[in-house]
Amino acid sequence: MTGVIRLFEDLHAARAFLGRPRQLPSELPDPVRERIRSVFGAELSPLQVVERIITAVREEGDNALRRFTLAFDGIPVEDFRVPEDELVRAAATVPADVLTALRFARDRIERFHQRTLRRSWIEFDRDGAFGQLVRPVDRVGIYVPGGRAPLPSSLLMTAIPAQLAGVRELIVCTPPGRDGRIAPIVAAAAHLLGIRSVYRLGGAQAIAAMAFGTESIPKVDIVAGPGNLFVVLAKRLVYGEVGIDQLPGPTETLVIADDSAHPALCAADLLAQAEHDPLASAILITTDPRLARATIDEIERQLARLESADIARSALERNGAIVIVPDLEQAFELANLFAPEHLCLSIREPWRYLDRVRNAGGVFLGETSPEVIGDYTAGPSHVMPTGATARFASPVTVETFLKVTSVIAVSPEALERLGVPAMQLAQAEGLPAHAAAIEQRLERVPPQ
Repeated sequence: MTGVIRLFEDLHAARAFLGRPRQLPSELPDPVRERIRSVFGAELSPLQVVERIITAVREEGDNALRRFTLAFDGIPVEDFRVPEDELVRAAATVPADVLTALRFARDRIERFHQRTLRRSWIEFDRDGAFGQLVRPVDRVGIYVPGGRAPLPSSLLMTAIPAQLAGVRELIVCTPPGRDGRIAPIVAAAAHLLGIRSVYRLGGAQAIAAMAFGTESIPKVDIVAGPGNLFVVLAKRLVYGEVGIDQLPGPTETLVIADDSAHPALCAADLLAQAEHDPLASAILITTDPRLARATIDEIERQLARLESADIARSALERNGAIVIVPDLEQAFELANLFAPEHLCLSIREPWRYLDRVRNAGGVFLGETSPEVIGDYTAGPSHVMPTGATARFASPVTVETFLKVTSVIAVSPEALERLGVPAMQLAQAEGLPAHAAAIEQRLERVPPQ
């Protein structure tokens, strides 16, 4: 450990650190553990807490929601739905420049995702007609974090792709504040997008309510949006009852830098990620030992004037790292091993190396493309795969909210040509009724 962040000069040690499993935390802060004991009367793990919440919501509906909202948020709630006039009044309290920024972000996100729209297709040939019906799901539930840092940007990044996909109904759940109201900036974002079904409800109980439905909360087809440990565990447990976008865990940034990079900017990018969460990961891989050490010094300087320094310092000490490598080929090998949510290329020729990227949620090319722009105004959704799931998962897109139905219409003329080899395969698999279903049709179709 070098100061606030560990420094690796040994590649084997760096590879072991970057390749270690990134699991959701099981240890909870003492105040959270005390609250759990007071609510459930027992010492429970996060998973056990979520299992109990889901069971209660499924069996008791709104009564369970009211009980957990009082227990965890400290307020009694009778009507979970936020009246539309309350959304309008709350939005009116948001500063004009922030509303302008929300509109700007909305327009950028819409323009980007409009380029990705997918259409149904059917192709007719001598064998018949074959294709795909591409349809949106009917209803999507979006979770928007509240509490210390409400995230209206996450609502934009999730709801806009769903709207462009053609989803007929969006509902939003977001935790109430101590005054019983949702964060005005989240209300403003919902109002801006024309979303009227907004509920003051947070935590695992909100996920369970959207997954199973209650007297007040409609059952959805897909639950989307980021959240804390309990929200992510709830999404994992309800998957199968509903679809989910992904399981976004603690956020991550990995910066690859050469000797052309500026240490102050490298430090700023690492701190921008680290201030999210004590469990966030902020990694720098560089070919320049001088840049590595200068970045460490810059981190200390910038931390001294950062309001969120305690959170950022905790994240850097826990999951931060600076790795010195002999060349960029090695840097990209380690980056693909880590499979970060965000990969920033602060190198002299970033476009030259883009094809080296195999595993990343998003790639940010050059020092004028900071990851923070991706959080708000670039256009692609900032809800991206974390925890090395970029090896097989993708960011939220329009396709997240679409489903595909295959279309198969075999012509009479093609029945024998397609049917005979299908019968042979069915018989080889020991499924005689499969083969018979084709054989009986062949007996009824005149030879072509």
